[in-house]
Amino acid sequence: GVFMYNHLQQKVRNAEALAQKYKQQQEALSAQLQVVYEHRSRLERSLQKERGEHKKTKEDFLVYKLEAQEALNKEKQDSMNRYGALSSQHKILKNQHDDVKKQLLDLQLQHNSLKLEHRKALETHSQKYAQLQQEKDNEVSDLQ
Repeated sequence: GVFMYNHLQQKVRNAEALAQKYKQQQEALSAQLQVVYEHRSRLERSLQKERGEHKKTKEDFLVYKLEAQEALNKEKQDSMNRYGALSSQHKILKNQHDDVKKQLLDLQLQHNSLKLEHRKALETHSQKYAQLQQEKDNEVSDLQ
């Protein structure tokens, strides 16, 4: 019986040692698991923060994009209006230029016509004067 008792006593000590070993392993694993959970929790918080910042950045960008588009559209509209005004002004000035050019041509033609008339009148007067001078000279010579 003593042998059996010692044998069982040894088995109990072995079982207790094994249980102690398993308990230490479980505590070590628990500690590691706790570290993993804490790390996971930090990562989740960090991810949430990043998502929030990303969402805000995205919203800010959309607002900026919308404002830039509106500014661009306004600038485009202003440019189109300016172009329209300049185009109208250009047409008016071109018509005025064409009118002045036509007036100039008309005046040049009129001037040339008057110059020709003047020259003809001068020639006619010169001939008339020469004829009268000749007649006068003839009369003077007849009187002598």
